[in-house]
Amino acid sequence: MTSLNYDNIDDIVEAITSGREILNEVGAPLRITKLDRRQFLKMTGAVGGGLMLSFSAPKAFASKNASTFQPNGYVKIDESGIVLYAKNPEIGQGVKTSLPMIVAEELDANWEDVTVEQSSIDQAAYGMQFAGGSTAIPMNWMALRRAGATARSMLVEAAAKRWNVSVDSLATESSQVIHASSGRHAMYLELANEAAAVDVPNADTVTLKDAKDFRILGKRVTGVDNDGLVRGEPLFGIDQTVPGMKYAVFQKCDAIGGDVKSANLDEIKGMPGIHDAFVLEGNGSVRELLPGVAIVADSTWAAIKAKRALKIEWEETDASTDSWSHAMNEAERLRHESGPRVVDNGNVDTAFETSVKQASGFYRYAFASHAQLEPQNCTASFKDGKLELWAPTQTPGSAIMSAAKIVGIQPTNVTLHQKRCGGGFGRRLYNDFVCEAAAIAKRVGVPVKLQWTREDDMAYDWYRAGGFHQMHGSVDENGKISGWRDRFITFTNDGNRPVSGGGISPSVFPGGLLENVRVEQTALEWKNRCAAWRAPGSNVFAFVVGSFLHELAHTAGRDHLDVLLEVLGEPRQMGPRGMHTGRAAGVVKLAAEKAGWGRDLEPGRGMGVAFYYSHAGHIAEVADVSVSDDKKVKVHKVTVAADVGPIVNLSGAENQVQGSVIDGLSTMFNLAVSFENGRVQQNNFDKYSMLRMPSAPDIDVHFVKSDYAPTGLGEPAFPPLAPAVYNAIFEATGLRARTMPISEEGFSLA
Repeated sequence: MTSLNYDNIDDIVEAITSGREILNEVGAPLRITKLDRRQFLKMTGAVGGGLMLSFSAPKAFASKNASTFQPNGYVKIDESGIVLYAKNPEIGQGVKTSLPMIVAEELDANWEDVTVEQSSIDQAAYGMQFAGGSTAIPMNWMALRRAGATARSMLVEAAAKRWNVSVDSLATESSQVIHASSGRHAMYLELANEAAAVDVPNADTVTLKDAKDFRILGKRVTGVDNDGLVRGEPLFGIDQTVPGMKYAVFQKCDAIGGDVKSANLDEIKGMPGIHDAFVLEGNGSVRELLPGVAIVADSTWAAIKAKRALKIEWEETDASTDSWSHAMNEAERLRHESGPRVVDNGNVDTAFETSVKQASGFYRYAFASHAQLEPQNCTASFKDGKLELWAPTQTPGSAIMSAAKIVGIQPTNVTLHQKRCGGGFGRRLYNDFVCEAAAIAKRVGVPVKLQWTREDDMAYDWYRAGGFHQMHGSVDENGKISGWRDRFITFTNDGNRPVSGGGISPSVFPGGLLENVRVEQTALEWKNRCAAWRAPGSNVFAFVVGSFLHELAHTAGRDHLDVLLEVLGEPRQMGPRGMHTGRAAGVVKLAAEKAGWGRDLEPGRGMGVAFYYSHAGHIAEVADVSVSDDKKVKVHKVTVAADVGPIVNLSGAENQVQGSVIDGLSTMFNLAVSFENGRVQQNNFDKYSMLRMPSAPDIDVHFVKSDYAPTGLGEPAFPPLAPAVYNAIFEATGLRARTMPISEEGFSLA
């Protein structure tokens, strides 16, 4: 678990994307703060009639007596209906639907009676509001259940007072309170005013439903925005307009760290539709504002045309000279040398000396771009010392703090309207695009919408780090894995710690499961920005670990499934928040059973299995593939078994898993970003080719019915895909691929 200061966004991002529990300054998770009646009436606005419920910690990480983390659940009921507020950003993961479903379940409301709205961004009232680390469900599960149950309790008490009956004689169902013995019932809307006068009970004392009584949770529920999405309604940041708005673009140096020496600003200002063009100095933080040239125009197209006409002379003394080819050469040299040990358990040297068989392989994976569908954008208006933002960000609280610093005002003078994000995958955890928009808006004095192009998105991403692993393993006379060594070569931005997503820890699978394990880590200097990328760390470590386990099983002459289950061993909990080997084995067996593991396959066809524990999710996947003589791969089917605790929205959960499989296939087959002289070599989708629909496999998803606490699902289904497919390709062909993307070894999707 991790203790954080609220304003340390770097540590917050690292914690939420690694799936670790976030604690407050004194080491205790945040909880719902109990309000007295006066506070409640102030916050709810009960004098206006109706019932509005909010559960709040005064400010994230501020409560000295906090015992559990309880972000705000928010319910409003009045004569117009039941409104549930979704507090976290919607980036396609479905939280705008799933979080209110939890409240609605405990409220005992008909889902059809509910209207869902995006909440305001107010972290003093709501606590942390962010999307990342597959944390939305686990961090909000109990808080939102109690929010709904507390509202239900107050409505029941209001009905009891109205009818002069005992609370115990009443029941709730379908958005109403029922007195069965008299046949009376009252809709929640009818009771709203009376419920607003009821004292708020201690949230810890309210009665929660038994899971067997759930009517909404676990069912397939369509996304609350789906109708609007189909109709093309302006839900996304890129759709935003405000009166009097201008349109802006911003050109930075293609090599990060470059500064503007000169630019043809007068020529640009004379172009049709151009309002202004000017140099913006950076603020010294690559996380916030890099130096560059801003162009403000009457339309996006006018701004883009002017951007293409820019002629900028860059000062590149301190600019990046990163080179992927140089990094590969360095890794080739270093893999034969020893390095600093981050894990050294047992006696690895003796295990290798006494082994019967050994295997080794050099694994490599490239940098990757987030490549979310909606390029970065933000609308900003600066007036009278106040800043208003409309932003598709995953971390709105951080965006407010950073933008306030950029324009020189207090965060309390910043209002951010959370917009739906057209994908994120970790990229929108970082708010450089918000800072740029804020700086431009302050300079021009009118509202502006900053729009990045796809080329901007590719050139100025925060990339998933590449890496290299020289793997060595041994097996004993019984065919059991006896020794494991990983010579890991990664990257660092500061000469100290590895880049985000690029550091390996002792808990990385199969850490703790094998007796003799050594991991050596060396970091190469790197200047380009690296950051969280869907299932940080796990997305690449799973490829290496899952594939090399298969190599050792083959070396031992054993079925990979048997070896995998043997490594997992007896059911046990690996630390307070670690993997449970029994749950892991359960999903491995389920995936294998549903996929028909062990059945006879025709020549050129194979099956591969992989398991990985990521973001508290236990996920196993089996890939069924065939490979032609010219190395064209057809992925026929991927079978997924997941144990992530109770499922909130079955439709959303299936979508998350299916999306992870598709994303995983796309990444492992084609996606690579390389650098030369500090510059990205792939600047659009013609050089960064996504998976096409005809190549998509059949995806069969199975969830274990679990009584464990719920965990997230947006990320843990991604890591096992690559090793499952790589292992299946070996079974089909006898060819061992160790490079990701696999296209670099001549394989392609059929």
